[in-house]
Amino acid sequence: MANTQRIAVVGAATRGASFFQGIQSHPQADLYALCDRNMDGFTTPDGNYIKGLREVASEAGVERIYEDYETMLDHAKPDVVVVGTPMNFHVPHSIMALERDMSVVCEVPVGVSIEECKQLVQVVKKSRGQYMMAENYCYIRENALVHEIAQKGLFGELYFAEGEYIHELKDGTIHTPWRRTWQTGINGCTYPTHSLGPVLQWFKQRVVSCCGFGTGHHYKDWYGKTFENEDSTFMPCRLEKGGLVNVRLDMISDRPHNLTYYSLQGTDGCYEAPRGLGDEPKIWLREKHGSELNWHPLSELEQEFLPEKWFSLSDEAKSAGHWGGDYMVMMDFIDAIEQGTQPPIDIHFALDMTLPGLVSQQSIQQGSAWLPVPDSRSW
Repeated sequence: MANTQRIAVVGAATRGASFFQGIQSHPQADLYALCDRNMDGFTTPDGNYIKGLREVASEAGVERIYEDYETMLDHAKPDVVVVGTPMNFHVPHSIMALERDMSVVCEVPVGVSIEECKQLVQVVKKSRGQYMMAENYCYIRENALVHEIAQKGLFGELYFAEGEYIHELKDGTIHTPWRRTWQTGINGCTYPTHSLGPVLQWFKQRVVSCCGFGTGHHYKDWYGKTFENEDSTFMPCRLEKGGLVNVRLDMISDRPHNLTYYSLQGTDGCYEAPRGLGDEPKIWLREKHGSELNWHPLSELEQEFLPEKWFSLSDEAKSAGHWGGDYMVMMDFIDAIEQGTQPPIDIHFALDMTLPGLVSQQSIQQGSAWLPVPDSRSW
C-alpha cells in the first residue's frame, strides 16, 4: 500500500458529509479538509435547520475548513477531492481538481450539458489524477446480486429492463434550491444515473439512442409556479445489441416514494424489485427453478452468488448513506488509487449513465424524436 491519501470534501456541510464514514474507515485515507459556502448553518423558509460547515467539521474532527473551493485546493493540496456540490458545479469543480492532478470522486450525474462533459473528458485524459462517479445505486445489495447472476449468464440473453426513480421533492426544492433549476426546472430525464447505472452493469452495453416524453403538468411549486419538468418523464433507451431499457423519473407527483424499482428480463430468467407493502425482491431462473413459472425470493441465491465482501460489512458500513453505498464507493475508489487500477465507475461508464438523460432533454423539445446518444470514448 502507498502513503495515506489526504481527502478533501467540497459540499461537505450537506451531501458531501455522507462520504465521511467511508473515508474515515479506510486504513489508507485521511479526512483532511472540508469546504462549503454554508459556514454557520441556516433555517429554510419552511423551518428546517441546515447544519453549517463549522458544526459538521467539529463533529467529524476535521480542523482544516474553507469557504472557498480554489483556496482549499491550493492551500490544503489534497490528493483526492470528493465533489458533493450541486449538479451544475460537478464539472467545474472536478476540472479544477483534475487540472492540479488530484483524483476526483464526484456526485451524480457527471454534468448538466453535453459540451461540458466533452470538456471534462479531455481534462481526465491529461490529468494524472483518477476520476470516478459516485453512483451508489450500483452498490445496493440486491443490484449487486443480480449483477453477479447476470454475469454468470443465468438470465440468458437480456433484452428488456426497467429503472424507476420516484422521489417526491417539491418541498426539497426549498431546502436545496438548485434542484428547482437542474432537476425539476428542465423537461426530460434530468436525473438518470440511479436507474441506468445498475441496469447497464447487468447488460454490459451502452445506450445508442433514446427519446423522452412525459405525462404533462399537474402540480405547482412553493411559489405557485408550474414545474418545467413534466410530472413523470419516460426515457426508452435502445442498447448496442438491440435491448430496450425504459427509465421513469418522477420528482413531482404526490405519491409515496419508490426510489429503487428495477426489472430485468432475459430469455431464461427475470427479476423484479419490490414495490412496497411487504413485497420482496423476486426472481425466476430456468436453470435454478425449472420450467414452472413461479417467483422465488432473490435472497435464496445470496450464499451462492453474492461476493464475500457483502457478508463482512460492519454495522457502520451498512448504516452509511444510501444503504451503505456511499461507504462502498469510497472504499472502492481509494483502493483503485492505491492499487493503480481503473475505478469501477470511470469517466466513460459515468457518461454512459449521464448522456442519455441529456439527450432525452433534447428529444422532448423535438416532439419526442429518437436521437443518437454519443459515445464519449470517441471524444
